[in-house]
Amino acid sequence: MEGTDGPLTTPAKLELISALMEKMFKNSSDAIFIFDKEGVMLAINPAAEKLLDDEVLTQLRSGEKHAVCSACRGFTSDTEVRTCIGCFLHIPESENRTSFQVYLETKGKGVVPYTASFHTIDPVNGIRVFMLRDLTMQFQTQENLYQNKMMKHVIEAQENERKRISRELHDSVAQELMSAVVDLRVLKYMTNDEQLLKKMKQTEASMTRLLDDIRNLSVELRPPTLDDLGLEAAFRSHFKRLERNYGLLIEFTSDLSQKRYASEIETVIYRVCQEAVLNSLKYAGVDMVKVELTDLGDKLQLIVEDDGVGFDPEDKPLGTGMGLYGMQERAELVGGSFNIESTVGQGTRIVLQVPVGHERGVS
Repeated sequence: MEGTDGPLTTPAKLELISALMEKMFKNSSDAIFIFDKEGVMLAINPAAEKLLDDEVLTQLRSGEKHAVCSACRGFTSDTEVRTCIGCFLHIPESENRTSFQVYLETKGKGVVPYTASFHTIDPVNGIRVFMLRDLTMQFQTQENLYQNKMMKHVIEAQENERKRISRELHDSVAQELMSAVVDLRVLKYMTNDEQLLKKMKQTEASMTRLLDDIRNLSVELRPPTLDDLGLEAAFRSHFKRLERNYGLLIEFTSDLSQKRYASEIETVIYRVCQEAVLNSLKYAGVDMVKVELTDLGDKLQLIVEDDGVGFDPEDKPLGTGMGLYGMQERAELVGGSFNIESTVGQGTRIVLQVPVGHERGVS
C-alpha cells in the first residue's frame, strides 16, 4: 500500500490497519461479539446491538458469563437441528468453529437463523470473536426454490397422468364402446320386432353420445395434437371443438406456424389459454373471443381478449378464483409474466409472456 509520499512505514501500516479494523467493527452488517476466555463480553458492534433485547444487552454489558445464552436457541449439530449440547461457547480454543448455524431470539423478529463463526483472535489472553450473518433471505430463497421445484413436479405429474388417462379413454374405453355400438347396429338387422328395434335405436343414440363425450374428454385431458404437432395445431383443434359444442367463435391469429418449443412451455401456454377462454365462455357473456399467439424472439406472447361484462380485478372473481390463481402460478413457474386488464362493462384482456431463449424447438 502506498500513500502520496511513498510506501507506508510499518508503524503507519499498523495504524492504518487498526483504523480500518475499527471501521469494519462499527460499520459491518454482520453482528460481532468479542468475549474473553471466561465467556464475558468485552465488546459488541452496533449490528449486534440491534439484534438483541434490552434485557440481554444489559446482561452482556454487566459482565455476566455467557449472557448471550439467554438469547440463543441452539445451534445445528451433526445430529440435531437445534441443540445446546457441546455449545460453541464452551469448546476449547483448539477447536474453534469457523462456520456453523445458530438460532437467536431477536428483537422484533423472533427466532432467526444465522451462519456463525467462533474463533480465537488472541491465544495468549483467550480472546475470541463471535460473528453472525443473517440467513433469513437465503432460507427464503431456498424455500421458494424448493416450492417451485415441487410445484413443477406436481404439474408435470398431473400432465403425465392426464396423458395416461386420455390414452386409456381413447384406446380402451372409446374403442370398446365403439365396438358395442357396431354390435347394436348389426343386431338391428336380426329382428323385426318394432318395439325392440326402437329400444335398440335409442340405446345406440345414447351410446353414440357417450362415445362423443368420452372422445371430447380424452382430448380435453391432453390433446394429442399438442404433443404431436405443437401449439398452433392444438389451438385450432381446440377452438373448433368449442365452436361446434358451444357456439363460441374464436378469432385466432398466430405467427408460429409449425415451430416447436419445450414441452413445459407449450403446456403452460396451452393450459393458460384453455382456462382464459373457458372463463370468457362461462362469465363474459360473449359469443366471440380473440386469441393472439406471437413469437417475439426471446419470448412467446399469448393474448386472450373479449368484449364481455368484465370485472374489477380488485374484487373477488366469479367462481372459485382458482382459475386465475392457477394461470398466474403456471406463468411464474416458467419465469413468465401474467397480467389481467379488465373493467366492468368493457371486457377483459389477459396477457401471458413466457421466455423461450435456448428452449426454442426446431421448426
